[in-house]
Amino acid sequence: MDLKNLFSKISFDNKEQQATKKDAPTHWIKCPECSSLMFFKEVENQNNICPKCNFHMRIGAKRRIEILADSDSFVEYDADLRPIDPLKFVDKKSYKKRVDEAEKKTGRTSAVVSGECNINGVPVQIVVFDFAFMGGSLGSVEGEKIVRAVNRAMEKHQGLIIVSASGGARMQESTFSLMQMAKTSAALKKMDQAKLPYISVLTDPTMGGVSASFAFLGDIIMAEPGALVGFAGQRVIKQTIGADLPEGFQRAEFLLEKGSIDMVVNRSDMKKTLSDLLTMFYKNISAS
Repeated sequence: MDLKNLFSKISFDNKEQQATKKDAPTHWIKCPECSSLMFFKEVENQNNICPKCNFHMRIGAKRRIEILADSDSFVEYDADLRPIDPLKFVDKKSYKKRVDEAEKKTGRTSAVVSGECNINGVPVQIVVFDFAFMGGSLGSVEGEKIVRAVNRAMEKHQGLIIVSASGGARMQESTFSLMQMAKTSAALKKMDQAKLPYISVLTDPTMGGVSASFAFLGDIIMAEPGALVGFAGQRVIKQTIGADLPEGFQRAEFLLEKGSIDMVVNRSDMKKTLSDLLTMFYKNISAS
């Protein structure tokens, strides 16, 4: 008997079994907030909200559109826009490589999905951030998509919804990224002058340059329960002011209490709330 081949076979079989077990898909989800174990279908059926503690789990742009838009009503625009590398930026990886990796991970070319849809029969332009693409960071393409969505809203005399989920401006584009804050804000000013509604939806997280620009320029600013919203991180703020921060600081409920946002809306109620608000705005536009 060839003992060498025998032991090699045993070793190979063990590795194969371990790999199979590791790669096997799980059908259970653990809530990050209350640590409850739940069947993934149960969570999906409740719009990715924990049925035990109402914790709103992060979702991608595709899932967000499925929840908000009427079936088969969403039409995407500007899907071919792709970031370039004007600064040839390199840190631990090149910017080009980071973009390529994000594209493979998400199947899209930027952190924003923009288009047109109906929400309970009400037509609207919509922009949705995907945190899975480089932390939903705001770059030149994202800013351009927002401006184009504003222009379409003005051409079609419709409202605009932006669902933010971002870590802020994209550092790999430096000043090009920071200029998107001014660019999007200027476009929204034109929309305001045209008396068309803009509703900003803040989700977890909405930070940095996004929160410092278009995310807080809405006629209505709403947030999901527990969403982290702010400019700088809590650790930076604490070190800067040299004092402890209040409990719940930068969470949606805290911002509502302090008057920084207009409402906190459960994800399951978001679609109806948006359609009701748009209907109200559209009636006012028709009457004026």
